[in-house]
Amino acid sequence: MPALRLRGVVKRFGNLTAVDHLDLEVPEGTCVGLLGPNGAGKSTTMRLLTAQAIPDEGEIEILGLPVPARSKEARAMCGVVPQLDNLDVTLTVEENLRVFAYLYRVPRPERKAAVERALGIANLTDRRNTKVDHLSGGMRRRLLIARGLVHQPRLILLDEPTVGLDPQVRQELWALVDRLRSEGVSILMSTHYIEEAERLADTVTIMSHGKAVATGTPRDLIAEHAGPEAVEVYGPPAKLQEVERDAKAKGLSTRRTGTSISILHANGDSPEGERRPTNLEDVFVLLTGEEIA
Repeated sequence: MPALRLRGVVKRFGNLTAVDHLDLEVPEGTCVGLLGPNGAGKSTTMRLLTAQAIPDEGEIEILGLPVPARSKEARAMCGVVPQLDNLDVTLTVEENLRVFAYLYRVPRPERKAAVERALGIANLTDRRNTKVDHLSGGMRRRLLIARGLVHQPRLILLDEPTVGLDPQVRQELWALVDRLRSEGVSILMSTHYIEEAERLADTVTIMSHGKAVATGTPRDLIAEHAGPEAVEVYGPPAKLQEVERDAKAKGLSTRRTGTSISILHANGDSPEGERRPTNLEDVFVLLTGEEIA
């Protein structure tokens, strides 16, 4: 049984369809990346999973429980790490975890051990008595993740877990997510950082305008949509327009990459240029038509 399953889920806000017949599945013990530009419907999907929004159509199951009908039970078995920092800045690191251990109904005799485990996972044991407003941004993000893990959930929902963080801190959080997956925790992670999805996710669902436009492992998506190799052609705008026009006339996919044109599924008909391996960013831009936000 998958840890999470959505079938034909629709969410509308007036005339706007934020999520449009979305199918999504998270097999147990895996990390699934929900990748898309801003406005693709990722955060709305997360709100549906936590019953902050109610679907207009479709079915949602979390750990075998229908949502929203049994959302309270489902949430008790999930950890949620929101995109926005909502830590209580008047409390210490340990106090924040103790409050959530209580809210998640961790039995009283087990709370101390649960807090210690969460501190260890987030590498914040030596900061246990530090007020939250004295923590760095990376420490606060680690505490948000630890707070969502204090009750040892079977499924964790990460909504843009590294948004706004510098690359060094992002690497720390990636290591933490890897550790969780190795311990058998099922993870759904929404992100618009392509490298993050390619690095962490077992499978990726790419969203655009509320729809799932492709699903698969990063390697399979690259092979299917971009081919093994791309040709990068540099030059003035007029030359690039000509190269792009000729490539499309031959049925080749192209994408703009700053001052160059990338021709995907490169073959003998491709123009002369710098050859490089294709990547998930090529697939993302090709399928969504969006630059990274």
